[in-house]
Amino acid sequence: MIHIDIEVKRSEMHMIAKKFGLGATKTVKCSQELDSLLNCLQQHRGKFHR
Repeated sequence: MIHIDIEVKRSEMHMIAKKFGLGATKTVKCSQELDSLLNCLQQHRGKFHR
């Protein structure tokens, strides 16, 4: 489920940020991947709430 994927990616991003910092390339890449998952969820919700 996408909710689980989002939580896993969020946790991964927090761990990477703690280790490498917020501006690190790895952190930014993970953040972008999380954004993509959140966008998918938002689009999915939009189909059912119109």
